[in-house]
Parts: sequence; structure tokens; C-alpha cells
Amino acid sequence: MSSNIRVGDLSVNRLGFGAMRVCGPDIWGPPKDRPNAHRVLRRAIELGVNFIDTADSYGPHVDEDLIAEALHPYPKGLVIATKGGLLRPRASAWNPDGRPAHLKRALDGSLKRLKLDRIDLYQLHAPDAKVPFADSVGALADGQRAGKIRHIGVSNVSVAQLEEARRICTIVSVQNEYNLEDRSSEDVLKACERLGIAFLPWYPLGAGNVLKKDKIKSIAKKFQTTPAQIALAWLLSKSPAMLPIPGTASIAHLEENVAAAALALSDQDFAALN
Repeated sequence: MSSNIRVGDLSVNRLGFGAMRVCGPDIWGPPKDRPNAHRVLRRAIELGVNFIDTADSYGPHVDEDLIAEALHPYPKGLVIATKGGLLRPRASAWNPDGRPAHLKRALDGSLKRLKLDRIDLYQLHAPDAKVPFADSVGALADGQRAGKIRHIGVSNVSVAQLEEARRICTIVSVQNEYNLEDRSSEDVLKACERLGIAFLPWYPLGAGNVLKKDKIKSIAKKFQTTPAQIALAWLLSKSPAMLPIPGTASIAHLEENVAAAALALSDQDFAALN
């Protein structure tokens, strides 16, 4: 795999695994084939992945259970990052809940499901407009002081929110949407580069839309590889802060994604994609 990246005092390979898609359809309920979900998670580890991203809202709760079922006791060096702060009353809903009391319960629930005493990276899933952002981040800082959280990250934030969070506690990661076609978080990425913070781009393939572009297809043909691999290689080339976490429920797609870490785009290829 490609070189490592720092997440706080942790060192992980620069291509992680987003476990969201091993849940049921629409990230709701259990997978249709639970043994296959376990196989995908175990195969990720076999391929050298040592950073897995999840959240209590995936399933909800199902994803964390699957990770523990498949991988606990965890191999040395594996970093499991999870998130709290979104509610799923139904499959179509992703409702922010940044109340400190909720986040405290969410953290305790994640610890129990993942069978951990401390979570290496716990992220606020999204700001809640009904709750002062500082209160939500403060709840995570409380969890860190209590020894339940090693490192804190934030997700779906602006540069101003990142700065506000950093005034409360040390922030080691940001997880925002980012891919070849959606670079609306470019300013946040630049801030992460400047501050030495890992940037986790969610929807790194733009839910597949990126892969239909002619420029991606052309370079994929040149490399005799897939558009998805080129899109991931572009992200890795884009910034040293980048820690992509592509997800899949397919072992074949997982192997394809991990292989993208070995692709080296030339300056010319990179420029052609920009």
C-alpha cells in the first residue's frame, strides 16, 4: 500500500475502509448475507487495511456489531473510527442530535457494541443547528477526559466550525464530502493540510457519478485499470492529508479499491483530471 498517514499519534495506511455498505440496503438493518459482510471485513484486514470507519447510525448500530463479530479480538494496529450525532428513526432519515446527553449515550453504546474500553477516533457526525456546536464538541472532550476517547474528529464542518472545535480540544481529523466532481470542501482540505489534520473524504467516488466522466475513463484505459481506481489514486495524489475510506459490500470491489493505493499518477495524468 501507499505510505502511512498520521491520525493524532496513530499511524495508518493511507487507504482505509468505510464499513457503511456492509449493512443492509440504504444503510438500514442487517445485511442480507451476514457471513459475506464478515468476509469483506476480514479481507480488508488481510489486504493491509488498518483503518476502518463506521458510525452508530449505520444500521443503526448494525455496522458496529458486524465489525466486532468479524474482527474482535482486534489485530494489533487496527484503528476503528466511529461517529455519533445522527439519529435514524427510519431508513430515509439522518437527523442531527448533538445534545451532550445524547452524545454521551451514543459513545457508551459504541464502546459496548465494538467491545472496546476506548475508541481510537470518535467523530461528531454532523453539527446540529439546534445545539451550540461548542456544546457538542465539549461532550466529546468530556469523553476524552474520561478515558473513553483517544482522539477526536469532526465531520461535515466548515473551516469556521473546525476552528471553533480546535479551541475546545485537539482535533485530529475532518470527514467531509470530497471527490473529483465535488470539491466544495476545498477550503477545509487546505486547512487540514496547514494544520496537519487527516482529511477523510466521504463519497470518494461521488456515489459512482465520478466514474462516468470521459477523462476518468480515458486515463483508466491508459493504465488498464478501472475508473474507480483512478478516482481513488487522484485523491491520494491530491493532498498528503487525504485518507480515503471507500466502502463496498463486495470482496472484488474491495480488492480493486485497495489496489488503487499502488497507482502512481504522473503530473500530466493528475493535471488532466483536475
